Amino acid sequence: MTAGGQAEAEGAGAEPGAARLPSRVVRLLSALFYGTCSFLIVLVNKALLTTYGFPSPIFLGIGQMAATIMILYVSKLNKIVHFPDFDKKIPVKLFPLPLLYVGNHISGLSSTSKLSLPMFTVLRKFTIPLTLLLETIILGKQYSLNIIVSVFAIVLGAFIAAGSDLAFNLEGYIFVFLNDIFTAANGVYTKQKMDPKELGKYGVLFYNACFMIIPTLIISVSTGDLRQATEFNQWKNALFILQFLLSCFLGFLLMYSTVLCSYYNSALTTAVVGAIKNVSVAYIGMLIGGDYIFSLLNFVGLNICMAGGLRYSFLTLSSQLKPKPVDEENIGLDLKN
Repeated sequence: MTAGGQAEAEGAGAEPGAARLPSRVVRLLSALFYGTCSFLIVLVNKALLTTYGFPSPIFLGIGQMAATIMILYVSKLNKIVHFPDFDKKIPVKLFPLPLLYVGNHISGLSSTSKLSLPMFTVLRKFTIPLTLLLETIILGKQYSLNIIVSVFAIVLGAFIAAGSDLAFNLEGYIFVFLNDIFTAANGVYTKQKMDPKELGKYGVLFYNACFMIIPTLIISVSTGDLRQATEFNQWKNALFILQFLLSCFLGFLLMYSTVLCSYYNSALTTAVVGAIKNVSVAYIGMLIGGDYIFSLLNFVGLNICMAGGLRYSFLTLSSQLKPKPVDEENIGLDLKN
């Protein structure tokens, strides 16, 4: 990341094309990093919550928060990363990110355990229009008709697939729609709060986790989630423990890569990359998930949704790579920050 920032700074006085080239590479690499982390954690969490039947998604979220705190704190002590020490102004600067953060965590893990992978990934597509709407309202962005039509195709396909879901689970649907709302709001507000002169990328991650781990632990205790976790009968299974620790580490990587992708791109681009990732997850889930029930209408809806997601992704990412005057202004802002 530092290298990327230096490359952009060095290119500031050069030709416009030279200044844009490092920015493109950094944007694409950050998007690829996010997509990979997002893909892997869905598969690992699905194995933990469904294959092993781990009954405590909130406890798993606590493990991911703890991993984030430990990794970033140790990195700060060793001067690998930098973020400001705590002061009384930090909670005000962060709000409402901690609440969105924990809501995103809990609803995401809960919905993963209650839906098949293909349906989970289809319903997560609603994050995209929600992000588009929130970026328009909060950040004042505007999008072309082609983008809006692609979003409509995504939503239409999701409705068709969900309407013919033979494994309908109301609780799972509620959790995944809450997850869509929290994800969209979290992405937009993260972009808004990530001022390098204030908390920066690492400060946002660290203090989000710090502020919400205790309240989340209280929720886990009060709902019986923690008791179910401690009484789970697979804690002597080395493979289960390995996957649990892997999920905790991937939880940190996912949060970091989400912030990184939003920092170098936008909340909407982050949602788009998630849509591309979902193509792979959905079709793999049909083969190895074990909980997908085939129906023709559901399959057609799935494919409409995926086609809309790919078209939307192509339009958004290709427009980023075009040498437009707007991009040059954005790059100038990035350099000042």
